[in-house]
Amino acid sequence: MSDYQHPQDDALFVLNEVIGLDQLCNTIGADECNSELAAIVLNEAGKLGSQLLAPLNSIGDKNPPKLDSNGVQETAGYKEAYAQFVEGGWNGLTSQEEYMGQNLPNVLGTAVNEIWQSANLAFALCPLLNQGAVAAVTEHASNELKAEFLEKMVSGEWTGTMNLTEPDAGSDLAAIRSTATPMGDHYLVKGQKIFITWGDHQMTDNIVHLVLARLPDAPAGVKGISLFLVPKFLKDEAGNYTQRNDAHAIALEHKLGIHSSPTCVMSFGDQGGAVGYLIGEANKGLAYMFTMMNHARQSVGLQGLSIAERARQQSVSYARDRIQGRSKSGEKLAIIEFPDVRRMLLTQRAATEAMRAFVLEAAAEIDRAHHSEPNSDAQKRVELYTPIVKGWMTELAQEVCSLNVQIHGGMGFIEETGAAQHFRDARILPIYEGTTGIQALDLVGRKTLLDQGAAVNNFLAEVLNTAKETAQVEGLSVIGEALANSVKEAQAAVHAITSSDLNQGAAVSFDYLMGMGYLCGGWMLARSAIAAKTSSDGNFSDDFIAAKLATTQFYTEYLLPRAQTHLGLAQKGLSSLFKFEISQF
Repeated sequence: MSDYQHPQDDALFVLNEVIGLDQLCNTIGADECNSELAAIVLNEAGKLGSQLLAPLNSIGDKNPPKLDSNGVQETAGYKEAYAQFVEGGWNGLTSQEEYMGQNLPNVLGTAVNEIWQSANLAFALCPLLNQGAVAAVTEHASNELKAEFLEKMVSGEWTGTMNLTEPDAGSDLAAIRSTATPMGDHYLVKGQKIFITWGDHQMTDNIVHLVLARLPDAPAGVKGISLFLVPKFLKDEAGNYTQRNDAHAIALEHKLGIHSSPTCVMSFGDQGGAVGYLIGEANKGLAYMFTMMNHARQSVGLQGLSIAERARQQSVSYARDRIQGRSKSGEKLAIIEFPDVRRMLLTQRAATEAMRAFVLEAAAEIDRAHHSEPNSDAQKRVELYTPIVKGWMTELAQEVCSLNVQIHGGMGFIEETGAAQHFRDARILPIYEGTTGIQALDLVGRKTLLDQGAAVNNFLAEVLNTAKETAQVEGLSVIGEALANSVKEAQAAVHAITSSDLNQGAAVSFDYLMGMGYLCGGWMLARSAIAAKTSSDGNFSDDFIAAKLATTQFYTEYLLPRAQTHLGLAQKGLSSLFKFEISQF
């Protein structure tokens, strides 16, 4: 089992040299944040991740939570680790100061969150879901609910969950059957939810469940769904939250991975009804929940980077130490000397650096959107990026984690090395918070067809400008030309999709998404290469700069061609899908 160290130099390079953190902070009015503060924050977070959370990762994998008469008992050591996490103020890094948050930019919060997800993916799911719940309550709840719940959620003293899925309502939320009956100043919620991440635990004094349910007079389908805040504990006569609500975890799922993250079957209202409070207006719950879901989708994309980085580090450590074979002169060799192992290691490195740059760019765009007018270009760009971040990055993480097993050889298939855990943990990422197929349909339907490609073509024009700029920098002409060729393929794919019907677009949606993902990765690494060539502040070593340029070259040669392959297929279509009869499957 390898140690984890946060790749701080790469994160700071992207933040400062590629995105321009200081300029971004000035633009959005984050006067107290700058590159110096970012370095301090990332350094301290890195220590907590490597020293506290990472050692618990394999422990949690082998010792998952248990369910007893008192509820879910989390893995030993997690409660103490969570208390230290909260005490350090890490939970409220990007939340509003009004609710005791630190109001730092989203892009810095994203860079910090990479650390928690790499160090211990299962543990970090708890604050991740809480941050999404905070976003939903902040944006949509009444002032009374905000005053009552937000400060403790922001601090992490209480945690939040998202309750959507039911046994008969997975991705099809129109099938939700949970109900909410008006009862004076509150509602009685009844129903069962499944796959509820960190639905119960003993790490905090309260858990705030956000639950989708239907009012008695609600219209059918998704237009009749409302959102309710259902606390685990209610106020007693003294005003303290000690009275148990009728909301209980009744089972724990036995999962392929993320073992120490309790995935609960939650039952609301077995004893008459769980007290809940309506968030916002009736029958608008799905739109409200999407605030949390879109936050989660970007966060899950970040998880793809994070687990890939953890697997990459383990691969490098093993490849350096594993002696196998001899050179022509008879010297024993570490497998890192072998060309095919180097290919796999560089694939991992290029993938993770491209993902890191892109997810931080997407996070910075959220900051810009938050300080822009509604329906701004920045908001449209966030909406365009979200399915790519979630879909492409989680799919690519599968390859990186699989390569980790491959580099370990037979030992990768043995649990003791830890390679299998990363592989297992990563497998959920393309599934939850909307499968890759759902992200791909979103990219085709809402983000391309709805405006006839206007937003995506504006983006591609920007990438093409980057390609031209790259080609003019000494030593980067090949990279710029390759990126420009990929842009042309993307433009042709957009034209083909907007010229066909939704059914044909759906048939190629996966390849369209993946092609756009590899293009975005190439775009960000081209910008990184320009920064590496032109940066003169001396904050990064010559070795770092040389490695960045070599990584970009490898991405251009080995991974960027995948963009053209995927986008070429998106142009031609998959008519064979509809020639194959269902009975022939």
